[in-house]
Amino acid sequence: MTKSERQIAKKNLWETTRYANLFRYVPSGMIFARFKIRGKQVRKSLKTANLELAKNKLAEMERNERAIAHERRRGKMLFGEAMDELLRSRKCDPTLKPSTKAYDDQRTKALYESWPGLKDMDVRRIGKEACECWSERFAEAYASTTYNHTLALMRHAFEVAVERGVRYDNPAKSLKRQADRPKKLVLPTCSQFDAFVREIELGGSGKSQPCADLVRFLAYSGCRKGEAANVLWEDVNFENGTFLVCGDPELRTKNGEFRIVPMLPEMRSLLVRLKAANHPVKPQDHVMTFGECQKAMDRAARLVGMNRITHHDLRHLFATRCIECGVDVLTVSRWLGHKDGGALAMRTYGHLRDEHSQEMAQKVFFSENPSAKKPKVTQSRQVRPAIRHQGFASKPNLRIV
Repeated sequence: MTKSERQIAKKNLWETTRYANLFRYVPSGMIFARFKIRGKQVRKSLKTANLELAKNKLAEMERNERAIAHERRRGKMLFGEAMDELLRSRKCDPTLKPSTKAYDDQRTKALYESWPGLKDMDVRRIGKEACECWSERFAEAYASTTYNHTLALMRHAFEVAVERGVRYDNPAKSLKRQADRPKKLVLPTCSQFDAFVREIELGGSGKSQPCADLVRFLAYSGCRKGEAANVLWEDVNFENGTFLVCGDPELRTKNGEFRIVPMLPEMRSLLVRLKAANHPVKPQDHVMTFGECQKAMDRAARLVGMNRITHHDLRHLFATRCIECGVDVLTVSRWLGHKDGGALAMRTYGHLRDEHSQEMAQKVFFSENPSAKKPKVTQSRQVRPAIRHQGFASKPNLRIV
């Protein structure tokens, strides 16, 4: 499609109305307002398909926008306005995933809850000390990654105010990011995992068996929860002993690529059983009929007496078991979909459970003959002449072999 054809196709998406500055978006039928304030074009959805209602909303919106523009000319801007402008620009960024944009909204909500009144505060009156007080409170209540993302949004919001000429500095610039504190993984042993899955399977609900199958699939494949939910039967190749992980149909996997993962023996048994139980299956059918089972996992962990684990912990369990069974880290990282040559896998999954570490320690020796229980003492070839010292004869030089 040429550039002119794309422009025509884009133009056909919008339809003019009998009122100025009101346009209808053809695919959805919703009405948008489009006007200029001091040379800046504004386009916002009025969230209605009713033309008369949209006209009234447009008049109110124009008054509000002009009032905001007037206050900005006077050097006044609320923090909520700066944050809204930042979020609008991020929502229009095609390089950001929808999940990232949704997470921005969650972090913004948490920011306002942790700092009451921040949204309606004049950005000129927010000082460095107030930001430091918030930082101390927020860092104690949330994990380091959550804190860092929220802090980044706050900094960018102040940068918007700086760019608009409302203030000349960023009071949150001096706040330090927290070092990432990796989650300490306490994963179940083989016997605990068997009892854990059995408890889910015998839960007594009609969803118990699909939930247990999902837990097995995640543990045997290393897939993320969203990736497992999108595996189709056409992706499973029993002849080659592999299956294809494509992820979301639009967004693909986390790194945007698909990967081929070999079937472990237990995974093959699981897939064979699922295919026989759902016979006949269509190529476009999903292998997993359930995509989430956290409540069932929490209940089973409590009954078994093991630590609570999440869907993503099953991915950790897969990687850990593979490494403990002798699979090299580079191969495991490829199975997981990492693209850094195993660096992340070494940092995250290079740990070993205590019992495995003790077992491996018994295989390490420094002597030439590990089977010897006691060192053998022999006389050295060169024996020094006897030297009498304080009435005792010196012993020949001894060597431990």
